[in-house]
Amino acid sequence: MKRLILASKSEVRASLLRSAGVVFDTASPGVDEDAAKTELAHVSPREIAGDLADRKALALTQYGASDGLVIGADQTLEYEGRLFDKAESLEDARARLWLLRGRTHNLHAAVSLARQGVVLWRETVTVSLTMRDFSDAWLDGYLARNPQVLSSVGCYQLEGEGVQLFSRIDGDYFAILGLPLVGLLEALRHEGALPQ
Repeated sequence: MKRLILASKSEVRASLLRSAGVVFDTASPGVDEDAAKTELAHVSPREIAGDLADRKALALTQYGASDGLVIGADQTLEYEGRLFDKAESLEDARARLWLLRGRTHNLHAAVSLARQGVVLWRETVTVSLTMRDFSDAWLDGYLARNPQVLSSVGCYQLEGEGVQLFSRIDGDYFAILGLPLVGLLEALRHEGALPQ
């Protein structure tokens, strides 16, 4: 089997791959996401997710991982055409969730596979999520119990209490967690990184 590297320090992404029986190493891609988003300000949030996934995968193929396959991944949140970054504080998270309350937004999750400076495959999956009209008191309690939401672009973690924020979800569960897994596994089999 070919060496496989996940260009991410995300424990959620690593856990998804491990749970699927994939053997891999991890490394930080060292991509300046803020600079990239500034450079890509003229394209859609969906395209930004795909471009960042490519950049992360390519960064490691150029710096010491040229002998293996590299997985890059990124996720963006879009509401009314606007790109949202991770909240910087619980106050920012509260404002974000208050804005999205009772409304529908999109998460775009992209994953790329690269080797020797070439992107071999990429998939971008969009999930539509509708938040319920929760009370201010519930929101304050949720944030007090879940300060780790700052690590998520949506200020929620669907695998935990964050699922209670929603009244409807349309799309791939794995994409919400940040890694469209089913398509990735098929691509890894195609590239000889997993058994057929």
